[in-house]
Amino acid sequence: MKASEVRKMNAEQLNEKLTGLKKDLFFLRMQHATNQLDNPLKIRETKHDIARVKTVLRELQASDKQ
Repeated sequence: MKASEVRKMNAEQLNEKLTGLKKDLFFLRMQHATNQLDNPLKIRETKHDIARVKTVLRELQASDKQ
């Protein structure tokens, strides 16, 4: 997921996406712990996506306060 894609979403969509990404990360960690994960880099990618979504959400909150 690119930052430009994330910036096009509104706050409600971002919160839904964040929830979904956190669930994905949980299941990826479970698969990694049981040696069922084919590509461990997916964990890293998911963490980066979570950070992108959180950053854009924070920017939206900061712009609302001004």
